[in-house]
Amino acid sequence: MLQLTAWTLARVFPTTPGLPGLDTLDARPLLRRFNAEAPFTIRAALWASVVVFNLTPLLTLGIPLPAFLLPASRVDAHAQKLATSPFYMIRQTMLMLKTIGGLAWGAAPEVRQKLAMPIYPEDSGRWRQS
Repeated sequence: MLQLTAWTLARVFPTTPGLPGLDTLDARPLLRRFNAEAPFTIRAALWASVVVFNLTPLLTLGIPLPAFLLPASRVDAHAQKLATSPFYMIRQTMLMLKTIGGLAWGAAPEVRQKLAMPIYPEDSGRWRQS
């Protein structure tokens, strides 16, 4: 599930001119930590969002394939249609993907450097001790 989640987040945060995306950055360390520390309900919501993203190209594009088998241009069109769906619960799945993907993308040193922001120091992992 980790690989599929990382792949899905990379499709939601693609590389653009001037900024790297999660397709060139590695979201797996953040996802491992997220799986270890996040409450079950949030992890389940992320997993459900990944499943919805990957199983709904039939609804958005009329293509009976999972998203991970589509060409990149069709995956982008699929993501756009999910994000602008008239159905609230479908849009919420994209919000969940963007929220968790944004944590990985926004913390990446390469992104922060391009945005002229200070790079985050290494996490001490002591937040639960305070």
